[in-house]
Amino acid sequence: MLEAVGFFYAMRYRMQGRKVSAIAAQEPRLNEQITVRECRLIGFDGTQLGIYPVAQAQRVADDQGLDLVEIAPNAEPPVCRIMDYGKFKYDQAIKAKQARKNQSKIETKEMKFRPKIDVGDYTTKKKHVLRFLSAGNKVKITIMFRGREMAHPEQGLTILERLADDLKDIAVIESQPKMEGRNMHMLIAPLPASMAAKKKKANDKKDEGKDEGNA
Repeated sequence: MLEAVGFFYAMRYRMQGRKVSAIAAQEPRLNEQITVRECRLIGFDGTQLGIYPVAQAQRVADDQGLDLVEIAPNAEPPVCRIMDYGKFKYDQAIKAKQARKNQSKIETKEMKFRPKIDVGDYTTKKKHVLRFLSAGNKVKITIMFRGREMAHPEQGLTILERLADDLKDIAVIESQPKMEGRNMHMLIAPLPASMAAKKKKANDKKDEGKDEGNA
């Protein structure tokens, strides 16, 4: 509410050709910190009370047991509002904490493949990878080798390259394929929605060009 009121008055005075700051500093001046002689006063309930000498505005705030807060210092005259600034700050901190808590955390999921995976199993696992990426998660792709399969790491690399190509419109390789013991790993991450759309459009045009060339 504090920011909204400050913005309203800033825009009003800008339209009148006066240079103002849209929003007061993050820590606005309040009570005895306000040094201007007069202000445009807004009441606790949002009512515009008019132009007041700051000393008188301070008395009005004091009589209500509240603070006088300068919300648009560069307006002419500056805009002040009567409010419980301590409560306002507390509420803002609670909202910020809740916003951080609600932010989706990027997780790293894992999907395991075998180097000789059949088509049906590959398709099923690819769908799971797509679901993870769509949820905003990174995915660690692991190719598990057993016994004599270790002699043919290129088979695992082929699976990873195939998967990367299938997901090229929505994902990017964040960590290139590498061997760790008996396993080969590759890390992929989801592209931002806008970037994914652009990439898909570009790839579609490229495919159309190939089709025309083969016709």
